[in-house]
Amino acid sequence: MTGRLVEPGKRRVSRQVLLLNASYEPLTTLPLRRAVLLVLREKAEVVHGDTAGAALRSASVRISVPSVIRLRRYIRVPYHRRIPLTRVALMRRDHYRCAYCGQYAETIDHVVPRSRGGAHTWENCVASCRPCNHRKADKLLEELGWRLRATPTAPRGLHWRLINVDPQRDPQWEQYLERAA
Repeated sequence: MTGRLVEPGKRRVSRQVLLLNASYEPLTTLPLRRAVLLVLREKAEVVHGDTAGAALRSASVRISVPSVIRLRRYIRVPYHRRIPLTRVALMRRDHYRCAYCGQYAETIDHVVPRSRGGAHTWENCVASCRPCNHRKADKLLEELGWRLRATPTAPRGLHWRLINVDPQRDPQWEQYLERAA
């Protein structure tokens, strides 16, 4: 089924859908197309539909857009001690703010540069704005007289596995994300 998401005043919308395990634990977010395919193949069921009444349409079918779907069968998720270090996760941990000046961050910086033996770990990586990253280059903080605004640590908790969760997410997701936290 190919269709178009129809919302009042908009032509086409890219949307994420929260995917829950059969036990109602949040697993991840999916693109709308993937979520609809899971529902159509009866591998998942819709828990909450779109609050705005958006719909997908084809020549013969009209389907309400899901906001939250739940797998029909339980999927065992392997337990990982540490959350994987990714750019998106690191930016989310630092709230997209530079660890040095507090401005909007768009790059990642190693506190102890890798050229000086610094590791690529949660404790050594911070979000940084371009000017600060450029000024710091491969120097140590002591050489510049700089301080970090907060000590970088590895995030903990199941909710950190949901990397794609947007800060302006659907309010219907809150009850499931709060349980995971």
